[in-house]
Amino acid sequence: MIFGSISYLNLLPFQLFLKRALPHSQIQQSIRYRKDTPSNINRAFKKRRVNAAFISSIASRGCRCTDLGIIADGPVYSVFVFPGEDETDTESATSNILTSVLGLHGKVVIGDKALKSFLSGARGIDLSQQWKGETGLPFVFARLCYNQYGKRVEKLAADFIKKPIKIPQTILKKEARKRGIAAGELRWYLEYIHYRLDHKAKKSLRLFLKKSRKTVKVSRL
Repeated sequence: MIFGSISYLNLLPFQLFLKRALPHSQIQQSIRYRKDTPSNINRAFKKRRVNAAFISSIASRGCRCTDLGIIADGPVYSVFVFPGEDETDTESATSNILTSVLGLHGKVVIGDKALKSFLSGARGIDLSQQWKGETGLPFVFARLCYNQYGKRVEKLAADFIKKPIKIPQTILKKEARKRGIAAGELRWYLEYIHYRLDHKAKKSLRLFLKKSRKTVKVSRL
C-alpha cells in the first residue's frame, strides 16, 4: 500500500501515527509522496500512483473516503488571501476555489509558508475564519481517501481518531528547526487543526462542494 502524504505541518500528527502503525518496510513506500504538494497528490491519486492519500476536499467528490480529514473550526493560520493582485497558489486546489466561493480577491497562500508569513507579521484574510463567519461551520480542507485497501485504510483512520498522537519534544524541536518555526509556535498551530469529520464538518463539506460547482460553472462562462 502506497500512501500519498502532504508535506505540510498540519499532517505531522498523522505522519507520526502512520510510522508507528505500519511495518518498517511499508514506511518506505508510505513516504514516497511525503514531500509533495496537495495539487500533486491529487494528480497522483487520480492516476492511482498512490493507494490512499489526504486529497483536497474539492477533488474528493465521488471518491471513497474515510471520516478523517484536515479541518479547522475557525481560524487555521495557514491559508490566507493577502492584499495584492489576484493570484492563485499553484500548490493548492481547495483554497483557490474557496477564495472564489467567498468572493475574495488577492494573493492566495497556503501551507507552512502562509503560517510563517503570519508569524512574521503579515496579515490577510484567513479563509477558514471567513468561511466560519459566513456559514457558522468548520471548513474541511482535505479528506483521507483511497482507491485500494479500503478496509485497512478505514481501520487506520478509525485508530488515529481513537488514539490522538502526542508529538515527542525531540521530534517537535527537529520539525521546528527544519521548518524555521519555533517549537512553541508549532505546537500552538496544531491546536487549531482537527481531523474527525463529524456531522457539522460533513454538512460544511456538502455546502462547499455545492457552492464550488456553481463557482466553477461561472468561471467557465
